[in-house]
Amino acid sequence: MNATANRDISVDQLRVGLYVHLDLKWFEHPFAFGHFKIKSEEQITLIRSLGLKTVRFSQELSEGSPPPQVVAPLTPILNAAAAAGMAPELSQIMLAKQAMMAQMRLRRQATERIENAFVNTAKTIRNIEKNLYSRPLETVQQATLLIGQITDSILSAPELAIHVMGDKMGGEELYLHSLNVTMLSIMMARDIKLPVEVVSVLGVGALLHDIGRKEVPDKILHKTEALTQAERSFYEMHCQFGVEMGQRLHLSPATLAIIREHHELFDGTGYPAKLKGESVSLLSRIVAIANYYDELCNPSAIADALTPHEALSLMFAKLRSKFDPKLLQVFIRCLGVYPPGTIVQLSNGAIGMVVTVNTARPMKPTLVVYDPEVAKDDAILLDMERETEVNIAKAIRPAQVPQEVYNYLSPRKRVSYYFDASSARPQAGTP
Repeated sequence: MNATANRDISVDQLRVGLYVHLDLKWFEHPFAFGHFKIKSEEQITLIRSLGLKTVRFSQELSEGSPPPQVVAPLTPILNAAAAAGMAPELSQIMLAKQAMMAQMRLRRQATERIENAFVNTAKTIRNIEKNLYSRPLETVQQATLLIGQITDSILSAPELAIHVMGDKMGGEELYLHSLNVTMLSIMMARDIKLPVEVVSVLGVGALLHDIGRKEVPDKILHKTEALTQAERSFYEMHCQFGVEMGQRLHLSPATLAIIREHHELFDGTGYPAKLKGESVSLLSRIVAIANYYDELCNPSAIADALTPHEALSLMFAKLRSKFDPKLLQVFIRCLGVYPPGTIVQLSNGAIGMVVTVNTARPMKPTLVVYDPEVAKDDAILLDMERETEVNIAKAIRPAQVPQEVYNYLSPRKRVSYYFDASSARPQAGTP
């Protein structure tokens, strides 16, 4: 926006359609944003009650012809009587703003709790993967116990919120593909109401689906350019290697089926057996979707990574035949059009990142919003279910946003999810 587009006008000149900028700190006014298009006379009354004599407005973003360039107020504003008359309405709205800020503090506390749980779970999974050969039976018991705890928590929760994990709690080394696939698979199982004992089997299979990769050389696993045909054939053998290892670990037949079939696709183009349709087990079809999605978001070559929004869009628009259609619909319904980790532009031009999606209301996520006047640690958290002034206009790639905005929102290089299975959404005033 160039400087000439912004002008100061008297608050007496405010009208519906003007795009205004309030030169106040975020907590000093009752609005969700410090800049917005005026939509009602009530908003004008509120602005006039803030004690400002002038406000800036952007002609480029405003509707209608510009007001005359009069800076001085046309009438005395905020005399004692007027202020007294407006105070009750303003105080009520400021109370609502304070309640919103209190709720944001609760959300931050919840996020810290969830990230700690994520780190602990990731460490447990790392130990499981590290000790699978040296202490196999003990490690399988540990995996089964962990899955039981996760399953009980997720299935018993009245609501389920999916959070994208930040980098505060330990960095990229804590990223684990198997954790993402497990969480996303159990999310789908909850939605289709699978029995708890079946979900437990699904969870163990999802957690251990890639154990056969231990038999694949690192030079193949970590190769960033395209694999040769010979390398690809060897890599695809990880499914069979995993089954053989799972048999030595005395895993159940249903768990072994997930390890064998997690790369099989609904249209028969998967591997190793090119199974088609419902000849792939139900649990394997669930894991196949979660696995494919996570590999699109978190490939070995980070430069090839798709954003969560792009990955979901690609799977639905161009690769739909590869997945069980009913399960793909479940997956999209749970994650929403804008999955956690998606950077979005709002209808007022603001940039934010989706940090939480509630599976019961996936179209109304919670965003962290970039505002250079608000410290990053106190960043605005916008609950789109409660926000009526703005909506999500579009998803944007991280490369399209300025570096300072990207750093402020700080999405991870790799997208990791964790679930909050607490009893309800944070409410201001509740413990």
